[in-house]
This record gives sequence, C-alpha cells and structure tokens, in this order.
Amino acid sequence: MNSLPAGGASTPPGSAPPLLNIANVLTGLRLVLVPVFVAALFVGSGRDVDWRLIAFGIFAVAAFTDKLDGEIARKRGLVTSFGTIADPIADKALTGSALVGLSVLELIPWWITIVIMGREIGITLLRFWVLRHGVIPASRGGKAKTFVQTLAIGLYLLPLTELLGGLVVVEVVRWTVLAVALALTVVTGLDYVLRALRLRAAASKALHDTP
Repeated sequence: MNSLPAGGASTPPGSAPPLLNIANVLTGLRLVLVPVFVAALFVGSGRDVDWRLIAFGIFAVAAFTDKLDGEIARKRGLVTSFGTIADPIADKALTGSALVGLSVLELIPWWITIVIMGREIGITLLRFWVLRHGVIPASRGGKAKTFVQTLAIGLYLLPLTELLGGLVVVEVVRWTVLAVALALTVVTGLDYVLRALRLRAAASKALHDTP
C-alpha cells in the first residue's frame, strides 16, 4: 500500500512525511531480502551454479533498492527518522552478509571482509555520533566506493569460474576490482572521520561563541 498522495506527489511543505512511504518500503524490502539472499547463496554449499545465479539476482535487486530509496526520499521529501536509521543498517546488512558469506565459501579472504565491515560499522556509528550537529553528505569518493564494492561482490557471487572454465583473466579482474574497492573503502573512511571531526569542532565553536 502506497501512502503517497494521489499521483505520487511529494509531501506538502511543512508537513512531516508519513512513516509508511515508498522509500521506507524499499528499505524494508532490502532488509527482508538479506536472509533470502543468504539462504540462496549457501544452497549446495555455495557450489550450485543455478542457486549462485539466483543469489546474484537477489543481491542485484537489493542493491538497486539502495540507490532507489535514497533518491525517492530526497526528491519527494520523504526523509524520515526511521529511514535515516534503517537505510544504513539495511546497506550494511546486505554488504556484510555477502562478504561474510563469500569468506565462509573461501572466495574472499577474511581479512578483507573484516577491514571493509570494520570501516562500514565504524562510519555508521560515527554518523550517529555527529547526527545532532549535522549531516555529512556523501562524497564522490563515497559513492564510488559503494559502486565498486557492489561490483566486486557481484563478480564473486557470479559463478564465473564454473561457467567460463576457470580462466585466469576472471581471477585477475575479480582481484583488481576488489583491490580498488578495498582502497576506496579505507581512503573514504579516513576522509569521513576528518569531516566528522571538523563538523563537531565547528558545532562546538558555534556553541561557545553564542552569547
């Protein structure tokens, strides 16, 4: 059920957006898809080609809702407290479950999963820490990080070795994309920490300067 006004119009200025709106529904759908994705990934101990393709499809749909719900919320004025909290949780749940699953299947080294998830969880906590002082907008680097991470995970979810016969080029492409994703994860994480500290310092200075 869509709680948007007739014709899909945005929320009228000055009124709070409804909790049940299309953006939040998409976020909720992404959360629901996470256990379905994990179940599909581990059918046949992760070696069933058909189920790996299904798992990839579920991951792709869920990842697409991540991009879609944010755009809808901003364009239609449907940003809610629930969405602000649930959206990053859904993102990390999807990315984390995929990385952990691929590490369990010994397709991605555990240390890479730990570094990426440590960064993602840490930045999420940092985002909540500075939330009352302001919102730090996503940088181009952050958007690139999300895209490359998703691409890397997708390449490992696809049973390319089984379908293409274990070509060396497949592993080279996978590792290259994963290495870029790891580098962007670390660099953008450090950038976010610096921006968060500057935001908090600016808010503290403004508070002290207020007569």
